[in-house]
Amino acid sequence: MVMTLLLVLLGATAVASSLMGVAKLQPSELLHSQIFLQLRLPRILLCILAGAGLSVCGAAYQSVFRNPLTDPYVLGVSSGASLGASLAILFGLQSHIWGIGICALASALFTVWLVYRIASIGNRLHTTTLLLTGVCLTFLITAMISFIMVLRQDKMDSIIFWTMGSFASSSWFDIALVAPVVLVGVCVVLYYAKDLNLLLAGSETAKSLGVEVEKVKRILLFFTTLMVAFVVASCGVIGFVGLVVPHCLRLILGPDNRRIVPCTIVAGALFVLICDTLARTVLQPSELPVGSLTALVGAPLFIYLLYKNKKQY
Repeated sequence: MVMTLLLVLLGATAVASSLMGVAKLQPSELLHSQIFLQLRLPRILLCILAGAGLSVCGAAYQSVFRNPLTDPYVLGVSSGASLGASLAILFGLQSHIWGIGICALASALFTVWLVYRIASIGNRLHTTTLLLTGVCLTFLITAMISFIMVLRQDKMDSIIFWTMGSFASSSWFDIALVAPVVLVGVCVVLYYAKDLNLLLAGSETAKSLGVEVEKVKRILLFFTTLMVAFVVASCGVIGFVGLVVPHCLRLILGPDNRRIVPCTIVAGALFVLICDTLARTVLQPSELPVGSLTALVGAPLFIYLLYKNKKQY
């Protein structure tokens, strides 16, 4: 029932979004309108892909790290990918097909590895250290990006785009790059949904039940980080999607990832599409950065969760 409701809402939101904007369209005009085919349709599809990818990454991270407060943005992975994209812009690699994507992936993978190494004590992850490491790395990376912008002010506008998050320049080329990565990554997380449930019980318990813990963690972290990197490379940093969506669904559906992950795909797509539609219609003809709207929802929720669970940390 939840999945059906989410799919209906996603379809209705996609139709409404395609009709809304500076140029008003009628439903009968959609298939013949270049505004829809070349501008709004790729933007809607990229919103769906980005939302699905980021929310699934959040669900996977929360199980791998056994912490409901983790997501790619909080751990600094999105910022790490943004640093890689900024360096690619700085050195003129955006003209190459995989230039920004490869740089974003390398930087994001290094960030995940660094967070994991700093926060782990033996085979155990320390929750407080994990969160503080992610926050500190985000500040450090933000400072590095600011330094790059000061040195190369001619690249400032392009780099600011990545740091604020926007779907304004979405194209069919972006869809061709992001879609295969997100589809493969989502399938991998779905395949390991049962193992994610066992990881929530702890590494030792998962090992005793036949899970190759380190192998599963490496695979999941690689493919989720791959999704984050290519989403950031195409539309910039969009924060808190992986925190808000999985957490809200767990309140409704319970902790079973075999139910959470499929619903997260659709709910994440719906959340980002709603935020982007609001971002481009609320202040017409101006446009808000979609990352600001997701942060307006995600940051208060993050503070609430910290307050609610502070005795555990």
